[in-house]
Amino acid sequence: MTTMTDLLSPAAAPSVPGTVELHVGGRWLAVCAAEALLPGRGVAALLPDGRQAALFRDRAGRTYAIGNVDPFTGAGVLSHGLVGAVGDRPYVASPLLKQRFDLVDGRCLDDEAVAVATYPVRVR
Repeated sequence: MTTMTDLLSPAAAPSVPGTVELHVGGRWLAVCAAEALLPGRGVAALLPDGRQAALFRDRAGRTYAIGNVDPFTGAGVLSHGLVGAVGDRPYVASPLLKQRFDLVDGRCLDDEAVAVATYPVRVR
């Protein structure tokens, strides 16, 4: 029987070789080891220009990168949010006020006038 602890533990996540890279400033930037991205958990990265990114990997192995700063509070917390999906659209819910941000295009699912940055991401 699989428990919630099994689903969230690092041992339950399949090992992913390689390095996660973001496309920023016209070039690919190595951010973290792919194995650091556990399904359902985010990782924050400080970019060379001072911005922050939040990186995620879903259970299907797809990776996403969005801005880490919650536009409603100004806090760099989206990497600590709860990951979910509406239909086939993955999102992260801010841990502060719970607004949901689409991991594909960065738009806020709860206020269409608000969005966060998105970054092209690859694993090499």
